[in-house]
Amino acid sequence: MKKIYYLSLSLLSAFSYGQKMDADLEKDIAAVEEKVIEWRRDFHEHPELSNREFETAEKIAKHLKNLGFEVETEIAKTGVVALLKGDHPGKVVALRADIDALPVTERNDLPFKSKVTTEFLGAQTGVMHACGHDTHTAILMGAAEVLSQHKDKIHGTIKFIFQPAEEGPPPGEEGGAKLMIKEGVLKSPDVDAIFGLHINSETPVGTIRYKPEGTMAAVERFVIKVKGKQTHGSQPWSGTDPILISAKIIDGLQTIISRDAKLIDAAAVITVGKITSGVRFNIIPESAEMIGTVRTLEPKMREKILSRMKEMVPKLAEAYGGEATIEIQNNTAVTYNDVTLTNQMLPSLQKVAGEDHVELVKATTGGEDFSYFQEEVPGLYFFLGGQPLDSEEPAPHHTPDFFIDESGLLLGVKAMTQLALDYLDPPQ
Repeated sequence: MKKIYYLSLSLLSAFSYGQKMDADLEKDIAAVEEKVIEWRRDFHEHPELSNREFETAEKIAKHLKNLGFEVETEIAKTGVVALLKGDHPGKVVALRADIDALPVTERNDLPFKSKVTTEFLGAQTGVMHACGHDTHTAILMGAAEVLSQHKDKIHGTIKFIFQPAEEGPPPGEEGGAKLMIKEGVLKSPDVDAIFGLHINSETPVGTIRYKPEGTMAAVERFVIKVKGKQTHGSQPWSGTDPILISAKIIDGLQTIISRDAKLIDAAAVITVGKITSGVRFNIIPESAEMIGTVRTLEPKMREKILSRMKEMVPKLAEAYGGEATIEIQNNTAVTYNDVTLTNQMLPSLQKVAGEDHVELVKATTGGEDFSYFQEEVPGLYFFLGGQPLDSEEPAPHHTPDFFIDESGLLLGVKAMTQLALDYLDPPQ
């Protein structure tokens, strides 16, 4: 019944908005495409990690100042926020892009391939825009330029939010959407609604995908520390093997998903992404450490999974003669698309992509700290097609081979521009 409800509302509002973009607006968007691609390639070649996006922020701020916007910098460390006031009074809408890269060494053979290297958590690594934030930043810069040329069409104010540290701040630091909100990014002037997008390497170019209500998962980061007893590798009976205990814990965590999580209601994932232990082949070490993530889409299931993890980890270690502790830190809430706002703005997405290319999809277990903005004001977060045209099996996000087809960027500029204008000038 809910799907019928969403579609019926969208059809009603579609008559009010019309189905075609303003011709002058579309022309100006087309004219900015080369700049958007150029910006994206520059950001891709010179990526910066979370809370360290200094040069990225400087380039963004320079562009916005050249457009004549009111610009603030160093928001949440390296964030940039700009205001564009329209010629007519009205509400305030925010458009958000994330700007940080990941500790991933790029394998693509591109002329603008990242060659940046750094140390991350004690390990040498490359730095890469392996999630598409370079495209998000370039798209919003393009939308800002286009909208600056159409102030006569703006009934209110547009706030452009370029957010650092979406992938999470370094350990011991604050950052991301939470810190931006704490520092007042949704105030002065108060934001009435917010829009964001995420490009997707597995969605065809020219396609927009969306889902009302929960669309991306809540994300937890956990750290498990296992204590055993060191001994010679030739006589394990003289010690307590923390690596063996870690393996049993990893196996046990997966039974929480397979046996305790009611997966017919919503998806859930537990992943151990890093395990560290030992220094030499013939020594059973004293300790081990695991770091991982939990992804949930339903509050009661989330509560149950986290409770079972806290209960299971120390008991499993005890069963094998060791000790273990677990710390769990929340990274994002559920990315929740306001139903009323989603239905109101669906015709805008259909206007720029065509009704046949706007698809209702199921929730994903990816996470987004855009969710924190949505806890404060109504928000809509959608997915933009960027699948390479010649690839049947595109590389997933957060991998060395991740690649985005730039022909999809123009639709992103159209979508963000149209959403802002239509939200501020709703149908009567």
